[in-house]
Amino acid sequence: MYGIYLIGLRQGLAAVVVVCVLAAYLVRTSRRDALRPVRAGAGVAVGLALAFGCLLEFGSQELTVEARKLLGGSLSVLAAALTTWLVLGMRRRVPLAAWALFAAAFLAVGREGLETAQYVWASVRAAGDEAGSSGPLWMLLLGVATAVLLGVLLHRGLLRIRSVRFFTWAGGMLAVMAAGVLAYGVQGLREARLLGGPSGTAFDIGSVVPADSWYGTLLAGVFAFRPDPTVLQVWVWVLYLIPALTLLLAPVWFGRSVGVEEQKATDEKAEARDGARDGDGAGDGGDRLRDGARRAGSRTDGDGV
Repeated sequence: MYGIYLIGLRQGLAAVVVVCVLAAYLVRTSRRDALRPVRAGAGVAVGLALAFGCLLEFGSQELTVEARKLLGGSLSVLAAALTTWLVLGMRRRVPLAAWALFAAAFLAVGREGLETAQYVWASVRAAGDEAGSSGPLWMLLLGVATAVLLGVLLHRGLLRIRSVRFFTWAGGMLAVMAAGVLAYGVQGLREARLLGGPSGTAFDIGSVVPADSWYGTLLAGVFAFRPDPTVLQVWVWVLYLIPALTLLLAPVWFGRSVGVEEQKATDEKAEARDGARDGDGAGDGGDRLRDGARRAGSRTDGDGV
């Protein structure tokens, strides 16, 4: 039961993180009206995942292993590419098109929804048949509900970050997540015999970060982390993430995109503080002139007497 709960938590986190970051970005840039395509994309993806689950439940045929790998890998590569484009758009503070927001939410939720329907539905049904109840299904839904709650907390936490740092933190989180999703997708395409590449496990830290632990589940859900990546996944992760973070953290490459409006506001505040200090200095100088005049007048009166 606990394992099914963790599966729901992991799949749910992988779906809601992108949506919550996008929603936070739109709120911070005063584009609440653009939340509609995000909600629509997520809603359509949920409906598609439910329909696919029903097809697996009541259909007479199931997808082969290669077909599952091909579908999951293709969607993962596409989701990573779109997420990268969104990260660069967020970094440059350019308005994101409605279709891009819809597609990002649809792919983020749909990819995990279809994968959940493929890999989890059969195990939940089998466990339910053995237990004679729908407990496993409720545990899966509880895991997804927990992921949604954590996503809401993440959304609120991002809104509390200062505007200048928000774009760096949000973009960096999406970049790391996209790296993991891309590595997962490429490995899936390799297992579907569509791509080649090195085989074998690069390293295994499962004894330190077990995949079935709650913290391993959180890392897997948010950053597509796995404790035993293949050599191909490590290469893809490194070759993607280094250029992505370089583009994200190098402000000179983006010229005017680095907080223009916030920089103006900062400059205006600095000028106001400088003006206030100058005004205080002028006031102090005027007081000193008046005191000097009074002292000079006193000395003149004394000499006259």
